[in-house]
Amino acid sequence: MAKRLQVILKDPEYREIQRVARSRHMSIAEWVRQALDLARRRDPVGGVSKKLEVIRTAAQYDYPVSDIDGMLAEIERGYGTSEHP
Repeated sequence: MAKRLQVILKDPEYREIQRVARSRHMSIAEWVRQALDLARRRDPVGGVSKKLEVIRTAAQYDYPVSDIDGMLAEIERGYGTSEHP
């Protein structure tokens, strides 16, 4: 379901957004949607304590990994191949 959002801007702010949107060949609405999406993605989800909890939980497990030289060699071998896991 879509919702309408009304934002009141001063004339200079509106004109600047309009100019930027036009320079990118998009509507003001599309520019605002993209700006809000970018801002939402940059905003950290959860606080520091939640992130630490996740890291501590993950650190309890024994994940199979190779040594750093082995991992780098695998990465290098993967470059140039069209295979994806």
